[in-house]
Amino acid sequence: MKFKDLIYARLTTCKCLVLVTALLLSCCANDDNNQNNSNNSSFPCENGFANGHPCDGFDLMSHISIEELGGEGAVGNDSWGWTDPETGKEYALIGTSTSAAFVDMSDASNPIFLGRLPTATTNSPWRDIKVYNNHAFVVSEANGHGMQVFDLTRLRNVENPPETFTADVTYTEFGSAHNIVINEDSGFAYAVGTTTYSGGPHFVNIQNPTSPTAAGGYADDAYSHDAQVVTYNGPDADHTGKEILIGSNENEVVIVDVTDKNNPVQISTINYNNIGYTHQGWFTENMEYFLLGDEVDEINFGINSRTIVFDFSDLDNPVFHMEYLGPTAAIDHNGYVVGNTFYVANYTAGVRAIDISNIDAGIMTESRFIDTYIPNDNTAFNGAWNIYPFFQSGNIVVSDIDGGLYIIRPSE
Repeated sequence: MKFKDLIYARLTTCKCLVLVTALLLSCCANDDNNQNNSNNSSFPCENGFANGHPCDGFDLMSHISIEELGGEGAVGNDSWGWTDPETGKEYALIGTSTSAAFVDMSDASNPIFLGRLPTATTNSPWRDIKVYNNHAFVVSEANGHGMQVFDLTRLRNVENPPETFTADVTYTEFGSAHNIVINEDSGFAYAVGTTTYSGGPHFVNIQNPTSPTAAGGYADDAYSHDAQVVTYNGPDADHTGKEILIGSNENEVVIVDVTDKNNPVQISTINYNNIGYTHQGWFTENMEYFLLGDEVDEINFGINSRTIVFDFSDLDNPVFHMEYLGPTAAIDHNGYVVGNTFYVANYTAGVRAIDISNIDAGIMTESRFIDTYIPNDNTAFNGAWNIYPFFQSGNIVVSDIDGGLYIIRPSE
């Protein structure tokens, strides 16, 4: 049984818990209404809480429920963001089990749900979204889903929200996919966990977003759960300017030169102690370190949330650098680096911001947090799935399995 099947089983058997959580979140929304006659209000973090959510250093700007975004019975999953280059407006792109939802968050305290792009085939707990050249690229583990391409500039002219949208085009060279990665410098997308290339990355040329074309793939290291692809400008001069893929491949991290799509070449691999499920990772901005999350180590080994840090200053010889243990036993999921901060969606423990300014010395320190999942911090598949911390405004998108969209920002 693949790990994705395990999660699906856990999600299915936890349906009652999801319903209870929805009731709890509904109560929170009612509290919002009582205070400001709207659940889209700004709630500063005061005395350790922001509208009932435990916090330290993050304010809750607003919330839109998963039921509103995805419909009755929906659950949340991935998210991304888009800034309109003409208007400067910020938009949240939220994956749900039924669709991709689009939210105008230019007023973060009063976001507007503009509508949704329904799944291409059937519903699925897994949907992933990335953005390139003002287009959203949506994949799912739904059978035969392919890759939907949606022109985000259409969101400028939504007159009667919420609307039901259709894709501009659907790429069908693969069926299902677990995730999609885009290198915006090169204009190539990399679908991972597909039904092609043994689950390894499937390359797609998206330089013309509405005419995506197959560009090969890489099967040598088998199933890839997630990846980051960059045009490399880090400390290893041997690889400067090359297109480098770092794959989180269930039981190891692989580094592959994908510059020549017809001849991708493995550079190196690395594993680590207490492997549960090598899930997802992200470079520091100087590309010296790679911060990795393992999704099942908390379950398998009874440890607190763990981030494994590798020294990637020599891509041909990556080495273990340190590990960071968080304050709870919640499962860490997706994490991203902005400057000297590592933002982690930490499932039942919400969003954790970790100061990595002293990472050279082996020191990482939690600086802020907000818990989107109020009931507990258990080692379970509930709560914050993904975050998008890249908006220039400082607003951060949080997609929560049970709660939907939360917009947060660092406290003043």
